Amino acid sequence: MILCPARLEPVFSPRPWGSLSLAPLFPKQSGLTEPVGEAWMTGGECRFVNGPFTGRSLGDAWRAMPPEWRGTSAKRDGDFPLLIKFIFSEDKLSVQVHPDDAYASRHEQAVGGRGKTEMWYAMQARPGAEVLVGLKPHVTREDFQRAIADGLAEECLTHIPIRAGEAVFVPAGTAHTIGPGLLLCEIQQQSDLTYRVYDYNRRDAKRATRPLHIEKALEVIRFGEQTGGKIDAVRIEQGAVTKTYFAACRYFATEKWEFGDNISAATSREYFDLLIFLEGDGNIHWKAESLEYGPAQVWMVPATLGDFQLSPCERTTLLRTCVPSNINEFVRQLTDRGIDRASMARIVHL
Repeated sequence: MILCPARLEPVFSPRPWGSLSLAPLFPKQSGLTEPVGEAWMTGGECRFVNGPFTGRSLGDAWRAMPPEWRGTSAKRDGDFPLLIKFIFSEDKLSVQVHPDDAYASRHEQAVGGRGKTEMWYAMQARPGAEVLVGLKPHVTREDFQRAIADGLAEECLTHIPIRAGEAVFVPAGTAHTIGPGLLLCEIQQQSDLTYRVYDYNRRDAKRATRPLHIEKALEVIRFGEQTGGKIDAVRIEQGAVTKTYFAACRYFATEKWEFGDNISAATSREYFDLLIFLEGDGNIHWKAESLEYGPAQVWMVPATLGDFQLSPCERTTLLRTCVPSNINEFVRQLTDRGIDRASMARIVHL
């Protein structure tokens, strides 16, 4: 089996709140006649453009991947575990919530049976941009249900101003929405389960509204103490690279790398890595081989690739994410990297 970093092609998804131009991230997606809200970078239909799975969809290739690619701890049955998206919001998204695994496994087996915990990294944010994440203190189920009926659901949510470079953690069960003027990178469980509670009475070209799922939403929303919100990230200088640690949970661990000179990295045999290039271009080197990387690209790095190097032609920013095989062991690895207990508590969600 050939081992090499492998790039995936995006699949674009229309949304009523999206944009008619995805430039400069995707310059070919300009002058659109229908707004596109999401670029799915690791959806099941995304196809590999190089490596041994060239031309195959991720969903198909995942089921055929040996442990050398997936990692010794990854399960081959089911779907690829992580969904990476770029979100382009020119209008408000619906007020919504995602179920957790327990609820999804009981009620949503027909669509995969998985819940959805996610995080957002703000790549661009217009002045005044915000997200709404989590209920305000003391909002009860009855309060929220009444607010939905009155078209005032937003008033029950916590408003969070957001700027480029900041990140937000949204665990399953957290009511939320995204405001206009944002370009986000979303890292989440591989699930598209969304329960809408309010959609601003939007109508499509046929005057139809999108369905709401109020009863299910009220069953899964976390009332009382909220655990989502803006991440108090941990930033560490490690030689030529600055690493910012955002979130680590059982579903994903995500950090940002910023570098202008050559850096070295290595994979773990237990899990694959995803490298999400946000800015800059350059080359990925491994063994005696090399490939060019650029912005708005997602690369899967096989678990047993071992050592590799990144050589930037211009300063590069990327997000590196993986699925920890054991969150407690992952915490120990973070401790070995010099992250103290107090800082750990800011980013680890057990």
